[in-house]
Amino acid sequence: MKITVIGLGQMGGNMALTLQRAGFDVTGSDVFEAARRRLAEQGLATVSPDQIGASDVYLLSLPTSDHVREVIEQSPGLLGLAPKGSVIVDTSTSDPVVSRELAAKVADAGLEWLDAPVSGGPKGAATGRLGMLLGGDMATLERVMPVLEAMSAKRTHVGGPGSGHVVKLANNYLCAANLIATAEAVTLAAKAGVDPAACLSGLNSGSGRSAISEVNFPEWILSGRFDSGFTSGLMRKDLRLARDAASGLGLDLSLLQQVVAGWHADPDRPADSDDFNHITSPILAQADVDFSPSADSDEEASA
Repeated sequence: MKITVIGLGQMGGNMALTLQRAGFDVTGSDVFEAARRRLAEQGLATVSPDQIGASDVYLLSLPTSDHVREVIEQSPGLLGLAPKGSVIVDTSTSDPVVSRELAAKVADAGLEWLDAPVSGGPKGAATGRLGMLLGGDMATLERVMPVLEAMSAKRTHVGGPGSGHVVKLANNYLCAANLIATAEAVTLAAKAGVDPAACLSGLNSGSGRSAISEVNFPEWILSGRFDSGFTSGLMRKDLRLARDAASGLGLDLSLLQQVVAGWHADPDRPADSDDFNHITSPILAQADVDFSPSADSDEEASA
């Protein structure tokens, strides 16, 4: 099976290398020469966008729906150059309205569509341990299942075209809300004299636990690393998409509106280029507590 990966950033580049290691015939493409060169130095065949040729699968890993639309529609777009029967798999976090529109055009052109937004970050992409939310026809999903299995540890089919992107927006909304809520809970406990790590242990033993308290806080926040590979700008974009989706459906989701406002309250704290976990920093700063791991905890961890 021949695969062309379009978009060779941290996610797309790692997915391309993972698929190549799994034995697929993979070519990568990106508008930026530096990205193509970086992947070529790691052994991946790369081409510029105007050199993209025939493939069985076109895997898109792009920042926004506008970029996805451009790759599919703008000459020489995939609608014109992809062979009949080939599959376009959009792993981006895209606007589901746009995805459904593009899926219909893809089908009219004799191609197949699957939206497959991912979670797990660059590490998951590099190790083939991503989570995938799949929207599209079951027959299409089954056709590309070997590709999906090579990339991911968990795959959930949630409905027809666009459904994967709907659920991804819902997921990222909860993630964004939980980051703020957990930071406030930990700040409350720390200000009252409870060690943050002890607070998290307590939360994780009860009903307040989440992936944020179990993974993000120890892995990226309390460690001070803030290197998850997902930026605040991308989370803000996803929250706006979730807000717009709700508005388009005539829904009044007041908490969603507050979370969107909270993430956009100060464009510099965090900056769009900062790791998205930095949204917790201004909140935690109110506790006047050193959140860095203590020497004792480091010794216990190494033991």
